[in-house]
Amino acid sequence: MIDVKNLSKNYRVHKRAPGLVAALRSVIRRSYDQVKAVDDLSFHISEGERVGFLGPNGAGKTTTLKILAGLLYPSAGEVRVGPFVPQQRDPRFLQMITLVMGQKQQLLWDLPPAETYAMNRAIYDLPRAQADATQKALVELLEVGDLISKPTRQLSLGERMKCELVAALLHRPRVLFLDEPTAGMNPTETLELTDQIRSLRERGITILLIEHKLNVVNEIADTVIVLDHGEKIAEGAPEEVHRNEDVLSAYLGRTAARAAS
Repeated sequence: MIDVKNLSKNYRVHKRAPGLVAALRSVIRRSYDQVKAVDDLSFHISEGERVGFLGPNGAGKTTTLKILAGLLYPSAGEVRVGPFVPQQRDPRFLQMITLVMGQKQQLLWDLPPAETYAMNRAIYDLPRAQADATQKALVELLEVGDLISKPTRQLSLGERMKCELVAALLHRPRVLFLDEPTAGMNPTETLELTDQIRSLRERGITILLIEHKLNVVNEIADTVIVLDHGEKIAEGAPEEVHRNEDVLSAYLGRTAARAAS
């Protein structure tokens, strides 16, 4: 379903010293650094597989996800999602995928989630009967029947994210990209959402999940890919990766160092 070969993404970043003189000098002449967000990354995800990305901030996880969703162009390498090249933004590709980001939402803040579902039905030009049947099934699966008629602003973070999943899956995508869906949630909400995402297995959806919480990845993912400085440093079943002491010490050590700073 997803095939990535030798993917790289570089950014050209302007840097200057602080102060007025340096600011004026940068108007005439600027110096740039090349920053590698993703470096020669390769992996394969089969249809229906659930894969978790682990790694500290700046490891290249979200950059990779945005390339797979067609939001960024790669600097080098080959990327395919199904038969499509993501950056070409083929309408059939956009019908095939969906992206949910924990720090952003598509639900309309002052309106109930049901209004967003109606809007998405129109955007994707879905037959009314199909959309209603899908919405009903998802509402029951994710247990949000008493929430979709309340204004979004009155919902808790966990409730909003479950309603976000209904909106994201309304057009029956085959691939679900999740970027830190449990960010900011308390342990109870995290556990509930994790269980709901696990329940999507029966729908045959391919899932690529970015998370910092090891327990969430353990519960959801069949395969774990660990990134650091844009490079893949480990890949395998969760229990295999957790037994790799070198990988865990490097990952956890860098995360702890960032937190301390």
